[in-house]
Parts: sequence; C-alpha cells; structure tokens
Amino acid sequence: MPGAIAIGRLLLAARKGNGLVYVGGVGTGFTHQTSVKLREWLKEIVTTAPSVKIRRKGAVFTAPLLSAEIEYRAWTDEGKRCHPSFKSLQEIQDGNTPCARKAHAMVFE
Repeated sequence: MPGAIAIGRLLLAARKGNGLVYVGGVGTGFTHQTSVKLREWLKEIVTTAPSVKIRRKGAVFTAPLLSAEIEYRAWTDEGKRCHPSFKSLQEIQDGNTPCARKAHAMVFE
C-alpha cells in the first residue's frame, strides 16, 4: 500500500519440485517494529509479476530471494499452512529453502 510503513501480512510460497507454489499467508508473529523492517527489506526486491499463480488485490509482489521461517500446526487439504506464525527472515544463499519449515517470502500487503 502506498504510504504504508509496515506490512499487514506476508503471502508465502514453498518449493515444490523445481518451482514454487502458494502456501498461504502469515499475519502474526512479528512486532510492529519487525513489520516496518520487513517492509524496508521487501521494497528493495519488488517485482511486477508474482512468482506463483495468485491474484490478490493490493498485494505487492517481490522476487523470491528471502526465506521466512514460519511455525505452523499442520497443512490444510488445500495445501495451505494452518495457524502460521512468523519467526524470522533471511536471504536464500543457494536458491533453495533451507528446510521444509521455511517458505519463500514473496509478497506483502
């Protein structure tokens, strides 16, 4: 959102085979201060095209260059994360997510 200083939610993608798939969003687990810092990091890698098939009004898409550690309870039948909570964000060093409990941070609202 233009003029916003913090993010409200991260929309996430996870690696599946050689590509990425949308796995839901996370809007909890970060403080206001962390949310402001996330927006600063993400605005440096904004892109016009999403990395996965998704249409979200008001979403700002980013290149999948960061990996978010997300704690969650389970996967839904639709392939989304259930009760996700943000833990940390880091650069992807080798082009892969470090482990199954991490997802690419790709958009923010």
